[in-house]
Amino acid sequence: MPAFERIKREQVLARFLELVAIDGPSGHERRVADHLLPVFEELDMRVVFDHADSQVGGDCGNLFAWWKGTNPDAEPIFLSCHMDTVLPTGNLRPVVDDGLVRSDGNSILGADDRAALGAYLEGLRAVHESGVRCGPVQIILTVSEQPGMLGARAMDYSLVRAKRGYVYDSSGDVGQLILQGPFSDRFRIRFRGRKAHLGLAVEEGINAIEMAANAIVNTTLGRIDAETVVGMGVIRGGEMASIIPDEVEVVGEVRSLVEDKVREQIDRVAAMAKEAAAAFGGQAEVVIEPKYQGWSIDPASEHVRAASRAAEYIGATPYFAETLGGADTNIFVEHGLTCMTLGIGFQKIHSFDEHISIDNLEAAARHVAAIIEGRTVANQ
Repeated sequence: MPAFERIKREQVLARFLELVAIDGPSGHERRVADHLLPVFEELDMRVVFDHADSQVGGDCGNLFAWWKGTNPDAEPIFLSCHMDTVLPTGNLRPVVDDGLVRSDGNSILGADDRAALGAYLEGLRAVHESGVRCGPVQIILTVSEQPGMLGARAMDYSLVRAKRGYVYDSSGDVGQLILQGPFSDRFRIRFRGRKAHLGLAVEEGINAIEMAANAIVNTTLGRIDAETVVGMGVIRGGEMASIIPDEVEVVGEVRSLVEDKVREQIDRVAAMAKEAAAAFGGQAEVVIEPKYQGWSIDPASEHVRAASRAAEYIGATPYFAETLGGADTNIFVEHGLTCMTLGIGFQKIHSFDEHISIDNLEAAARHVAAIIEGRTVANQ
C-alpha cells in the first residue's frame, strides 16, 4: 500500500483542530514547539533549536527535526512552514461545517500555516507506518514569519542538513506549484512641517498630515500591473487636535515579480512625496529598506517535477502559478537552498473569515507522504 493511502481524513482533521487550538502568535511560539516535541519523538525524529529568538525577541528559536528515513544514504529533503500566526488565537472556536473549517468570526483560524504543520505530521506518520523506502527528511519550523520572515532571516543555516525542499504556504489548492515569488522593498516617508498652536498661531504652522494626505491621494496605489503592487499600510504622527503637527511618518511597500519595477515604483512614490511636501513649504525624507529578493525555479527541474508527480499520484491536478506573497522561500533561496512554495488551500488568511476545506487538509497530508515516498505515476 502506498504511504499516502494510509492517511485518514478524520485523523487529519483532528490533528489540524489540535494545532489551531494552540495560541502561538509571532514571538510566542514556545507553546507550539513544546506541543510538537513528544510528537517528533514518536516519529523517531531528533530535534534541535537555533538561537533566532535572541535576535527576533521571541520565546523560541527555529525548530529543526531530522528523520534518517529508511534509506539514510539517499539525498534528504526538507519540509518547512512557520509556527506563528498573525494574531493571537486564544479565543479561537473552530467551526466544522459543510466540508470547511472556519473560525466562529471572533478570531483568525490560523490555517496559515498550521495546515502545513498538520500535513507534515500526518504525512510522516503515514510514511512511518508504511515502512516504504525513502530518504531522510528534515522538518524546518520557523518563528516570527508573519512580521517579515524574521525567523528565516535569523536562522542558523549550519543546522539545515537538507539543501532542497518545499514550503507549503499558499492559498491555492493542493497541486498548486509556485514557480516565482516577488522582489519587495519597504519605504518610509517622514514628512516634516512646522508645529503651531491651532487657535493662536495657525498661520505659522505647516501641517505634516496635510502634506502626507496630499501625497497619498496623488500616488497610484494597489495593483499597478499584473506583476506589481504598491501599498501604504501605516501612518503615524501628531500630538493633539489643537496642535498643527510638524512630523508624520507613512510606511508602505512595493512588490513585483520584476526587480526593476520595484525601483521604478519606489522612485514614483518618493517623487510624489517630495512634490507634495514642497507644495506646502515642508520637506519629505524617504528611506528605502530592502525586504527580500525575488526567486524563480525552472518548471522543467527535477525538483518541480517531483512535486508535480506526487500531485498526480494522489489524484490532484498540478498547476503552475506565480505569487506576490512573500514567504520563507524568499529567504531560503537567498541562502542557497533549492525550494519552492506549494499551495495548501487556506482562504482569506489574516481575517476573521479565514477558512480551509477538509479536502485540502487531507490532500496536503497525502501530497507530503507522496513526496517523501518519492513515488511517481510511472512506477505504479
